[in-house]
Formats: sequence, structure tokens, C-alpha cells
Amino acid sequence: MQFRRQSQEQDGVNLTPLIDVVFLLLIFFMVSTTFTKESHLKLNLPEASGPQAEAPPSTVEILINADGSYSVDGRALINKKLATLKSALSEVSAGEYNRPLIITADATAEHQAVVRAMDAAGQLGFVHLSITTRQPGEQ
Repeated sequence: MQFRRQSQEQDGVNLTPLIDVVFLLLIFFMVSTTFTKESHLKLNLPEASGPQAEAPPSTVEILINADGSYSVDGRALINKKLATLKSALSEVSAGEYNRPLIITADATAEHQAVVRAMDAAGQLGFVHLSITTRQPGEQ
């Protein structure tokens, strides 16, 4: 008597029926879906309202020429002293030391003139300070 071994089925998942189901669902959705073209969508956008923003404060400008002379907002000063510069800055700013201060120096001006202008601004209490340079002879 010969006993034959019966073939054993391997354990696992057969994916063939699953693939068939996915294809059937895909065909169903393709046939039953309709597409329309909309020219535009109507949206209700939010609106903001509130108090109007204040205009930015005007700037104060110190111009340092090549010879070290100062002009504050276009007015030339009579000398290069710190006290004269401080009084001119105080007069032009009218006590509003939160206004932006721009120090524009000629490229050939001595550094001490710029330091003197920064010192005057610091003693008066200016908090917004910018330093720029310009080429010799520019206006």
C-alpha cells in the first residue's frame, strides 16, 4: 500500500479577488460621477475695521559735510560744537525724541564728527537712529 502525500495549500491571502473588487469599484465611480465646470466660486471674505493707523513720524536729518560742518534738516549750523548741535536738534524735534534720526555723513568726513552727532542724539534721548554715508560731492 502506498500512501501519497496530499499537497498542502500555502497559508496566505489571495489578492486576486481583492483586485477584481477594486477594479469594479473604480469602474462604478467612473461611470456614475459627473463633472461640471464652474466659472467662479462666490466667497464671502472677511472684512477688517478698526481705528486708523497714525502716520509715521517725520524724520530729523543731520548732514555732515566733508569739512565736518553740520546741517540739521537743511539749516547749516554756525559751528561744530556739541552744544550747538544739541540745541539745533532739540529745536527741530520740538521735544519729540521718538522721531527717527538719520545721520548722513560725507564719505571723507572725519569720524569724530559722526561720533559727536551720535553723542548729541544720545544725550537728548533719541531712540531710533540710522547712520548713512554718501559719496563726496553728492547732494
